[in-house]
Order: sequence, then structure tokens, then C-alpha cells
Amino acid sequence: MSEMLKNVDNRTNLVGQNRLELLMFRLAGRQIFAINVFKVQEVLTLPSLTLMPQRNPTVIGVVYLRGRALPVIDLSQAIGMRPIVYSAESTIIVTEYNSTVQAFLVGSVDRIVNLNWEQIQPPPSGAGHRHYLTAITQMEDRIVEIIDVEKVLAEIAPLSTELPAHLLNNEFLAKAQGRQVLMVDDSLTAHTQAKTIFTKLGLTVHQAMDGQEGLAFLRKMADDSDTPIHEQLLMVVTDAEMPRMDGYRLTTEIRADPKLKDLFVVLHTSLSGAFNEAMVEKVGCNKFLSKFKPEALAGVIRSRIEEIT
Repeated sequence: MSEMLKNVDNRTNLVGQNRLELLMFRLAGRQIFAINVFKVQEVLTLPSLTLMPQRNPTVIGVVYLRGRALPVIDLSQAIGMRPIVYSAESTIIVTEYNSTVQAFLVGSVDRIVNLNWEQIQPPPSGAGHRHYLTAITQMEDRIVEIIDVEKVLAEIAPLSTELPAHLLNNEFLAKAQGRQVLMVDDSLTAHTQAKTIFTKLGLTVHQAMDGQEGLAFLRKMADDSDTPIHEQLLMVVTDAEMPRMDGYRLTTEIRADPKLKDLFVVLHTSLSGAFNEAMVEKVGCNKFLSKFKPEALAGVIRSRIEEIT
């Protein structure tokens, strides 16, 4: 499986084409789950495990891998299913989210598949582990459930939305008051965190759950007013991974539309910074920003306001 993850550079060709690769796996049952391959560093057999005192119940311990300590999270238990019975032969998936690295204990790994985001749909409403899904798809008559890892990690280590005093001075807040932003993301966790920051700064927030919904909102906003949309909206803040239309494709569509092309677009994602900084220029984003960094998000807003006032 690690061999399958080596050609990450080749996957940059998927950017802007509304395509993705998923790593499929099982947890404690037969249901197939998945996460984006871009967030996977490697898949390997569980190394020697060190127990941690006062740990979160879903963290089974720590492994030492290439000189660093990584928490190992029982992903099945973390999404409300029964814990995985693990042994020295168990499998972990090492991932990077929001510049942090962690390992997820899984039951078994299936394979990698290449799909179009149009094949990925929002999850149905429901209870239990479905609250931890960002999307679903179908493969060979089987439903594949894509896990909201951001929600899992936020529950293990709660997010802070505190802002330093220098970003909340009256002069800046007066300039920000009432300005509009569009937030496009399929994760309710991301929406909640970002909206808290926007609201603290006095911004009016519009929200969309995927690129297709976001693009429809922008086109309607542009058609409903004689004022150019880039003068109405301070910025568009978009995730990269979303059902139906991803953030790269959304940006491509924005740049191709004469009414939208001058919008300021921030790619706001939990994918690795090194990858996204290379992709920003390719698809035409104005800025890349890692998720769940309140001060950095507020700083981008402040810089943008200073640029246009």
C-alpha cells in the first residue's frame, strides 16, 4: 500500500479537473470508509505502542515513527462505532491535517480509487456515525462513506477561536464592519470555527456547503446588482475538498467568468501547505491558508481590507 502513495506529485495533475483520489478502508465492521489520499503520508503495520496517561478515550497510545511521536486514534471509536480490537498486526494510516501529523487505527485497508467530485454527494441526514461524514459515494454497488476527520480531531483537541488584541482595535473593526464574505466548505466544524472569527470582526457571512452551491450563489449575487461583485464581497474563502465541485474547480470557474474573475479567493484547507502553495498559482487563488488558525485568518482579512481602503 505504501507503494501506492509514492506518486503524490503526479496527483497535482488532478487539480482544477474536479477529481480526487480516495483511500478506502474498513473499521470495526464491513462498511467501507474513505479519506482523501492527499492527506495520507503512509500506511503501515502498527509499530510498538506506548500508552499515555490521561489520554482521550479514542487515543489508544503513541507510536514513535522516524524520530517523532504520533498519537494513534481508534477511528472507529472516534466516530461512535465499536472500538477496534488491535494487535501487532493491525494497520494504521498516517495522515497530515492542518499541519499536524497523527495515525488512525483502522481494521483493514482496501485500495485507492480515482473519482470525479461530481460522483461525491453530501451525506444523508441520520444519527450515529453519520454525523462524522462529509460525503458519500458509490463503488460497485457499495456505499463508501467519507469521514469528516476535521470534526474527529476537533473533538479530541478542541479548537480555539481567540484573537489577539491587536487584531481587534477599533480602527480595524470600523473598516471591517458589515463587509461580506462567502465561506464555502462541506465541514460544519470548519463553518462554525470560521464564522466565529468573521463575526468577531463584524463581517456578514454567507455560507455554501460545496463549490457548486457557492458558484450558484456568486452568479446570482453578480446578476442581482449593478455593483461589481468584487466590490460587494470582501473575499471568497473556500475549502479544497468538497462534494460535487471542489475548491480548485470553483476557483477555475470564478476566473473564467467575466463577472466573477476579479474576486479575491482564499484557499482555506487542511491539506498540506507545501502542496497547496504550489497549487494556488496553478488555479488562480490569491492566498493559501491552513484551517483552524484564527489569527492567520483574521490577518488575511485585515490585509485585504487595508489593500482596498
